[in-house]
Amino acid sequence: MTKQTFLHDKHIALNARMVDFAGWHMPVQYSSIIEEHNTVRENVGLFDVSHMGELIVYGEDACPYLNKIVPQDITKLVDRKAIYCQLTNKQGGIIDDLIIYKIEDNKYLVIVNAARIDEDLNWMVRNQRGFNVSIINESHNYSLLAVQGPKAKDLMAKMGIDTLPPFFSIKRGELCNVNLWISRTGYTGEDGVEILVKNEFSEYLWDKILEYGQEFGIKPIGLGARDTLRLEAALHLYGNDLDEETTPVEAGLSWSIPKDKQDDYNGKKVIEAQLENGGNKKLIGLVMTDRAIARHGYEVYFNNEKVGVITSGGISPIRNENIALAYVKPIPEIKTDTCIQVEIRGKLYNAKVVKRPFVKKNNKG
Repeated sequence: MTKQTFLHDKHIALNARMVDFAGWHMPVQYSSIIEEHNTVRENVGLFDVSHMGELIVYGEDACPYLNKIVPQDITKLVDRKAIYCQLTNKQGGIIDDLIIYKIEDNKYLVIVNAARIDEDLNWMVRNQRGFNVSIINESHNYSLLAVQGPKAKDLMAKMGIDTLPPFFSIKRGELCNVNLWISRTGYTGEDGVEILVKNEFSEYLWDKILEYGQEFGIKPIGLGARDTLRLEAALHLYGNDLDEETTPVEAGLSWSIPKDKQDDYNGKKVIEAQLENGGNKKLIGLVMTDRAIARHGYEVYFNNEKVGVITSGGISPIRNENIALAYVKPIPEIKTDTCIQVEIRGKLYNAKVVKRPFVKKNNKG
């Protein structure tokens, strides 16, 4: 059975076009994807991302336990700060990508992707042996609302939160007399917050944010614009750009792997070797120079040889160009400004390799 968030009826009332996504019945758009996309880039948008998973990891071994299952160094994480990392398997492949918040000593909040909650939990429990730690799945008790865009800060101030937490931090807050957690994170490349609130208050808060946000041009935003926004920002989507056959190094996430971490973790030998010598593939960004759209699964060619595959692709409303992410063989000649081809319906179309992200990120606050 397809699951519904607590805000499902709100989306229906707003005449959203609904789709099945990761086992959830979710809004893909309310008006047009381009209009919603531009709203987030120029003003502020409100997303229901309650399909995401929330896990609490606590106990006296919570820190060493998490340090064993992710490449990031959790020992360096201070209270109320967050860190982006990957849950890796024994071969260094990515089971999921996560945000881990340190709530207090021996207690952490882990945000996981909707489609991977069961896989993550299974792997985490399998790795629990020998650690005095508990894992609680709180996903069904909380809703997650994202307020994203250059006017998000002003909207939050109008609603009573004058001081937002620093980028990639979390704090307790209150909106319209509702206690909640508010974090300075998002999936759009814009400034904004994500609000974690008990389900029973989610509908009330949704309405209040839309009400207070009217003067800032707020609109509800669906999954369609969420995808175009994250693609412009070159943020990975699990299942497209990340999977269990891909390492963080191959995914271009070496920046999230500390070089001085002493503790062992799943896949460390493979990942350290790839940091030294490179992986079996590399992630590139490209812009179509021929009139065509590169979609997930399309093959990539260089010098008439198949060298890779498109993982994510579509239109960039801000650049007014067709952009894509792709994995290709680690060929030195494939670099910025290199001309490559994408096969679309049996025909090759030209594209140019470009630096990522495709648009400037404005999410540091």
